[in-house]
Formats: sequence, C-alpha cells, structure tokens
Amino acid sequence: MNVRRLPIPRAIVAAAAALGLGALSACSSGGAAAGDTDKFDVVASFYPMAFLAEQIGGEHVHVTSLTQPGQEPHDLELSTQQIVQLQESDAALHLKGLQPAVDEAIAQSEVGTKIDAATLTTLEDHEDEHGHEDEHGHEHEHEGGKDPHIWLDPVKYAEVAEGVGKAFEKADPDHAADYRKNTEALVGKLHDLDAAFETGLKNRKTDVFITTHSAFGYLAERYGLIEESISGLSPESEPSGARVKELTRTAEADGVTTVFYETLVSDRTAKTLADDAGLKTDVLDPIEGITDGSRGDDYFQVMESNLASLQTALGAK
Repeated sequence: MNVRRLPIPRAIVAAAAALGLGALSACSSGGAAAGDTDKFDVVASFYPMAFLAEQIGGEHVHVTSLTQPGQEPHDLELSTQQIVQLQESDAALHLKGLQPAVDEAIAQSEVGTKIDAATLTTLEDHEDEHGHEDEHGHEHEHEGGKDPHIWLDPVKYAEVAEGVGKAFEKADPDHAADYRKNTEALVGKLHDLDAAFETGLKNRKTDVFITTHSAFGYLAERYGLIEESISGLSPESEPSGARVKELTRTAEADGVTTVFYETLVSDRTAKTLADDAGLKTDVLDPIEGITDGSRGDDYFQVMESNLASLQTALGAK
C-alpha cells in the first residue's frame, strides 16, 4: 500500500553507514522489499512480532522481518539496506528492550506508524535473586530490568495482539473491518491456548523446571510454575560453578527430571548440568524464530509442543 513515500533522509543513511552495520541484506516474509508493494507494508523486529502482523493483517499486509530464521535476535545488527527498508515502510512493529539496534533505528526513522509491543501489556521483573552473572562478573539485564518475553504467555500475547490490531485499523482504515475480524480470531485462539495450558498442567508432580535462560518467567507465573534458569535473561551468559551446584541440589530436592535447552543457542551447558545431575534433556522453545529444527511450523504448533514437553517433565496427568 505504502500510503506514505518520504525520501530517505541523508542523516539516517549516513548514521547507518557510520555504525558499520554490515553488508546489504533483506529479510522478508515475501519476495518484495518493504515499501515496494501495493499493500500495507509492515517491518517487524523478529518472529513473534512478524507473526502478529501476518495473522492480523492477512491479505492486506506485506510483512518484512528484520531477523532471519535461525538468527539469535537479542544481538541483531541491522544492515544499511534494512534501515532503508524500515524508512520506506508504512509501519514498524517491535518490542522495545529486546533488540537495541532495532529500537534505535525505529526511533531515528520517519515511519508513520510505530508500534511498541512493550506498551501494549505490562512488563515485569523476572531476574531472580541469584544474580546470574557471566564469566566476567557482569549482570545481564534488558532495559529497565524488565523481562521482554511476553509472547510466551498467551494472555499477554493476546493483549499485544489487540493493541496491534487497533494500530492497524487506525493506520489503514480502508481495511479496518478485516483487521478487527482477524484480531478477534487470533485472540480467541490465544485464549484457547491459555485454557489448554491451564488444563494440561494440572495434577503435576512438581512445579519446578530448569531452563538455559530466563525466557519463561511470564509462562511460569501464569500457570503457577517455578522457572530455575542456568543463566539469566541473556541467553549467552555463562553461569558460575556455584549456580550449577545449586541447581543440582534444587533438581534433587524438587523432583526435577529434565533440563530444557532451546533451538537457537548452544545446548552445551544444559547437557553438562544434566549429565552431572543424572537428568534428561529436552527442548523448550522460546519461539524467537522458526527454523527447520523447530517442533512446529508456527507459534501455535511450537507452543503446543512446549506444553507437551512441560507435561512430561512435570509429571502432569
């Protein structure tokens, strides 16, 4: 659609080049680049945002994801071409605090509609009392210490979906009725998913599960579980030896059977802990991207796989 076609300010392109943002590349869910279609062009920061845009926009949107499948999103750096795509788009959808380079690029752009998913629900602190420092003694936190992984709670994700739908309606009023209908359908499916988790995790033997990093705080809080992470909110931080020993004791005391790892980061630490503690390993996917190795083709399929993995690990009947 590209209802607005502004020239790219030289300052933005110059800033992109000055930041050394790498080779030109385009990461799109379709064949055309953002701004080059007759649809409502949306640039999304990473998969959970792109999925919302596609589900809500339907046939009226063209969605470009800045994060390629299989790419770890937290440390994403943008190319000059991606910044140009962003500037030419009709809307930008991101989750502020998760990808600093994306946050900065959107703030500097002249995109007419900027949607920050973090403002559409309530973010909370989920960094625990263990501190979770890396090998250099540095704590890892996202902006304001808030946990950004809201999409792993179906209820919070539904709140974000409703906000995105309203933003699409306002930005592209010609298709507002369809956006409203699609949003209602998506929110309904998310509420069904919430009910499936609520029912599926009843009658469990333990509330405790161990993960590689603290991605599942919202999910744990929603369903009365306790997440113990090897690392903190950063998936790349290394745990201390004391933390590993503490988790080994926790596993024995709380009847933990499984150490969960994820698809986009190394499973080395999880498997080391599991071997030391005599535990099994399995995948609990934070759904930061869909790859050939994902246990499902979209958000809902992978969340259903996560539910099955949790049921087995927690002894839910």
